Amino acid sequence: YEHYFLTIQDIVAFARSRGILCQGRGSAANSAVCYCLGITEVNPANVELLFERFISKDRDEPPDIDVDFEHQRREEVIQYIYQRYGRERAALAATVIRYRPRSAIRDVGKALGFDAALVEQLLDGIDWRDRATNWRQQILDKGLTRNPKVADQFFTLVNTLLGFPRHLSQHVGGFVISAGPLAELVPVENAAMEGRTVIQWDKDDLESLGLMKVDVLALGMLTAIRKALALVSEQKGEPFRIQDIPQEDPATYAMLQQGDSIGVFQVESRAQINMLPRLKPETYYDLVIEVAIVRPGPIQGDMVHPYLRRKHGLEPVDYPNDAVRQVLERTLGVPIFQEQVIKLAMVAAGFSAGEADQLRRAMAAWKSHGDLTPFRDKLIKGMRERGHS
Repeated sequence: YEHYFLTIQDIVAFARSRGILCQGRGSAANSAVCYCLGITEVNPANVELLFERFISKDRDEPPDIDVDFEHQRREEVIQYIYQRYGRERAALAATVIRYRPRSAIRDVGKALGFDAALVEQLLDGIDWRDRATNWRQQILDKGLTRNPKVADQFFTLVNTLLGFPRHLSQHVGGFVISAGPLAELVPVENAAMEGRTVIQWDKDDLESLGLMKVDVLALGMLTAIRKALALVSEQKGEPFRIQDIPQEDPATYAMLQQGDSIGVFQVESRAQINMLPRLKPETYYDLVIEVAIVRPGPIQGDMVHPYLRRKHGLEPVDYPNDAVRQVLERTLGVPIFQEQVIKLAMVAAGFSAGEADQLRRAMAAWKSHGDLTPFRDKLIKGMRERGHS
């Protein structure tokens, strides 16, 4: 995958030569190659990261390197890619927009001649964030139609459309770069912006074909950070970089423990603001856990309260053996990170690194289309052999 690493490095080097803040993220931080090429700034030798989360022989697929660029200046990076590789060899990937309840209800209502204003009024009154919401009954209660036959037809059509492709859209930042003309490999079309091309396939189709995709993502907070650094530099009368920010500043943690985090990246949502005074982060790793634990998986898996009790000394931490202790000790016996799932499968059930990563992927996709059945027997057998029941 040398060409892939060097292509990403070339794009990152251009951005930094123009003073555009950018940063590789995600599992790319597990790669020493990414660190040496300047794509990421985290030395994996100094942290406990799992390389198989980034790339694995068992997966038989290329690594995926996501790079965030300043939101206000990402266009400069996109222009550079087109200029360097040409429109014939560089194009944006498509993404398939599929029907969800809201869009399906809106389109079926239009097809059946329902009043558009009434449909919108009904849609606005439903809490779509609550998965337990019985939106069918709510729509009937609010008087969409009093004709049972029309109602049955309406909901039959809506259920038929759910998950069905509605239209193609442009991927937020997925570029495909090829050695030869893309039009000879994939269907292409003109983008809305003049001089640009969009491939009519999504990322899954492109991965199946083996084409190289480069993610050029926009992050507004990087722009805010650059402006903040410029203001500090102006005030101090000398350059001030991200690397100059103290890593463990007590005043910063005191501020965060009070929930005063508006404008602080990753911890400014309402849920994070509520969690900060409860978790009371005192170190950088506490913040890492803070960001990870306020997510659907840990919340639905009842991991939040046990962790908080253990962090504040209200509950003892027990480990079945030293191998499990090494995996879970930093999170007080609570599996919070995906890397921990991989390591647990390896030490507690005898999975190889590749098999454990496949298990992680199946767990992540379980609610939509995943299937854990292929792993069940091996998981149970391996755990029993190691004394876990």
